[in-house]
Amino acid sequence: MESTESSYVSSPEAARKRSSPPPRSPTSENGEKATYIRFLVSNAAAGSVIGKGGSTITDFQSRSGARIQLSRNHEFFPGTSDRIIMVSGTVDEVLKVMELILAKLLNEINIEENDDVEPRTKVRLVVPNSSCGSIIGKGGATIKSFIEESQAGIKISPQDNNFYGLNDRLVTLTGTLDEQMRAIELILSKLSEDPHYSQAMHAPFSYAATYNSMSYAPNGAGGKFLNPKEDRSNSITIGVSDGHIGLVLGRGGRNIMEISQVSGARIKISDRGDFMSGTTDRKVTITGSQRAIQQAETMIMQKVANTTKG
Repeated sequence: MESTESSYVSSPEAARKRSSPPPRSPTSENGEKATYIRFLVSNAAAGSVIGKGGSTITDFQSRSGARIQLSRNHEFFPGTSDRIIMVSGTVDEVLKVMELILAKLLNEINIEENDDVEPRTKVRLVVPNSSCGSIIGKGGATIKSFIEESQAGIKISPQDNNFYGLNDRLVTLTGTLDEQMRAIELILSKLSEDPHYSQAMHAPFSYAATYNSMSYAPNGAGGKFLNPKEDRSNSITIGVSDGHIGLVLGRGGRNIMEISQVSGARIKISDRGDFMSGTTDRKVTITGSQRAIQQAETMIMQKVANTTKG
C-alpha cells in the first residue's frame, strides 16, 4: 500500500509522465491490452470534442493512437440529456486521449470563468453493472483507496431499474484534472483486469434508442419529475407507425424531450425493426403515474396527427 501511495504524491507533471498503471498489476500486460472508457458529455461539449469538420477528434486520435466514438446527437444516456463518448485503445492510449479531451473541456470552462484557481469539475464514466463490484471492493476498500490515492471524489450511482435492459451505472469523478486523471488510471487498471468489461466494448451505445429527457442533474436536482415510487410503477405500450416515429422524436429528440418533461413520464421507443406483434408499428412504452401516461399519450397522438408539423 505504501509504495502505491508514495508514487501518487509526486508532482502533477510526474503523474502525467507516469503512464504505466499502478504497480499492483503487471504493466507490460495491462499497458498493451485493448481497453476502453465510456463517459458522458453535453451536446455542446461533444461539439467541441469533434471540432470544426472533425478537426479536433482527428487531431486527438492521431496524437494519442486511441479511437474516439460518439453516440449520435439525439442518442442520450438514459435519464440524462448527455451523449456518450467511447475511447478505445491500449491503456496508455486511452489515458492519453482522456487527458486531451478533459483538458480541452476544462480549458473552455476556464475561459468562461477566468479564474486562477484550478476548478474541480465532474466527469461521469459509464461502467457496466457487473464491473462495479471490482471498483467498490470488499466493504468498499478498493474505492476508498482510490479516493485516497487520487484525492478525487468518486461516487457510483445506484442501479436504475426504470430502464429495462440498462445494465450500466454512472461513476462520477469530482476533482481537478490531475485528480480525475489519477482516478481514471486507477479505475481503468482495475477494469482492464475484468474479462466481462472488455466484452461490452462491442456494443458501446446499445441503449441509444432509449430516450428519456428529464435531464435531471447528477445531484438529483430535477428529480421532481420522479416523485414517489408508486408514481412511476405504471407502464403502457402503444404502437406508432414506423413512418411517424420521427414526428414523435422531433429533431435531435426535441419533441420526445418536451413530452417527457411536460408529462413527467418516461418514454422508450423500440429499436428499428422491433414492431408490435403483427404490425409495422414501433413500440412506444410510457412509464409513470396514470396522469403522466395519459398526458404523454395525448401529446404523442397530437404529434402524429399534426403531420404537417415536424
